[in-house]
Amino acid sequence: MIMIRTKGIVALVSIGVLVGPMATPTPAASAAVETEYSVLAAEGVTTSAAVRAIERARGRVVSDNPAVGLYRVVASDGFADRAALADELVGASPRTPIGWAPTRRLITSPGFMSARPGTGTSKPDVTGPRLDPLDARLWGLTMVRADLARAVTMGDRRVSVGIIDTGVDASNPDIRPSFDWQRSRNFASDIVEIDGPCEVAGCLDPVGTDDSGHGTHVAGIVGAAADGSGLSGVAPGVSIVELKAGQDSAYFFLEPVVDALTYAAQAGIDVVNMSFYLDPWLYNCASNPADSSQRQAEQRVVITAMNRALRYAHRNGVTLLASLGNQHTDLGRPGVDTRSPDYPAGGAYERQIDNATCWSLPVEGPHVIGVGAVGPSKAKPDYANYGGEQISVTAPGGWLDDPTATGGHGSYGNLVLSTFPEKVLREVGLLEPDGTVKPQASELVLRYCTQGGDCGYAAYQAGTSMAAPYAAGVAALIVSRYGHPDPRLPGTITMDPDHVERILTRSAAERSCPQPRLVSYPQGPEFDALCVGGRQFNGFYGHGIVDAFAALSAG
Repeated sequence: MIMIRTKGIVALVSIGVLVGPMATPTPAASAAVETEYSVLAAEGVTTSAAVRAIERARGRVVSDNPAVGLYRVVASDGFADRAALADELVGASPRTPIGWAPTRRLITSPGFMSARPGTGTSKPDVTGPRLDPLDARLWGLTMVRADLARAVTMGDRRVSVGIIDTGVDASNPDIRPSFDWQRSRNFASDIVEIDGPCEVAGCLDPVGTDDSGHGTHVAGIVGAAADGSGLSGVAPGVSIVELKAGQDSAYFFLEPVVDALTYAAQAGIDVVNMSFYLDPWLYNCASNPADSSQRQAEQRVVITAMNRALRYAHRNGVTLLASLGNQHTDLGRPGVDTRSPDYPAGGAYERQIDNATCWSLPVEGPHVIGVGAVGPSKAKPDYANYGGEQISVTAPGGWLDDPTATGGHGSYGNLVLSTFPEKVLREVGLLEPDGTVKPQASELVLRYCTQGGDCGYAAYQAGTSMAAPYAAGVAALIVSRYGHPDPRLPGTITMDPDHVERILTRSAAERSCPQPRLVSYPQGPEFDALCVGGRQFNGFYGHGIVDAFAALSAG
């Protein structure tokens, strides 16, 4: 994500033609009487006791998540201070943004303007069964040997991958065959202040839609159909489950993410991909001296609730993967955070981050497999986070400026091509009225049609957001190959997440640190990255680049 906000996401470019500014919502009135809060009960506190404590603090419970002890509460000003005094509660965190922040549903990314036209057509040596026409552009598919893995399995439909993201566009012909309508859910209602006007009554977008595009791109990397048209994913035979927890504007708030994780555990989802960090804090700190006591309490709620949700999902058979992020940071030495809190607009301030008491979530949470990125040359991209404490494996994330890659420096072919929603492409002005791609965008966005005339779109993006689903797809193939029927949920397969992780990491293709170990990038010394560790494990590559064919041969 090197997009408008560097989140483990990199978004598509609008290459200059296109659109004027989006409509700006009117700021909310400052005299709001009530605010929504996420309230977390202390460990071991019953639901009834937590509700009584919330009511004593003059809050009203709207909904609850008993698996984690998280409650959505509506209350007047001063509720957080009153809740902090209750022994039954960890604390309260405001659930909705105060004030207004500009929408981030733009498809722009630094650097794409300099890409050379005509360089997005590189065709690596692609082999293996059931490859689709655009797979010749998927250097990542061959890098992780997913093409060869298809001789063993293309994935089992009983295996499911949950995409905790901005939604999934199920109308795309490469997504539709794999999409699980029955188990897909939307946990994130539109928030007018940041997402713009609601598009449906009740502000809860229907399942099978994606008004951002990020989730659809991620889903296609995991499991786009291998059907003779378009492109295919790492595990085209598995099921894709939409778990929408991100806003259309690409914010990810605590409660929808926690709800998605606990639902995944209860619905028998095998693998979950999380290509985001939790807003509004890039790092959640338990007691950072730069934060007020109220903001410290808010972050403690986030840390505790997320850790509970991640442990609950892992305990119930969910393999958890997350992107490492795109802040070109050694996560073991995070330094200074100048991005948080990221709403309302202009609210961020400088904080020195203590690695021992601050966490970037979900990637630094318990049982999460952290995924870093590589470009086509297998080098660490300038944007990619790294560090031996958090990284587990690496996978293709793309790098526009990879100097020795598919089409050379500045080639769109150096990015990751995957599915993208037609609706979003139309909104940002990349399509003609008849659905063809505008000439200015023809190297960035591709249109393809099935023999029956059903057309879909694919677009190039880059970031650790793209790397994580490559690893999630390999994890889904591992469950397909070695998993067993789940006695709790007939018709599904399950596998111990720790066993999945062992196979994923032990089968990864080991890669040594570069020489010299300190890598400098053209952007300046703040991008300098030092690789620490040996060939078997280091801060740039973890255990190595995921390898689907080796994983399915590992036993």
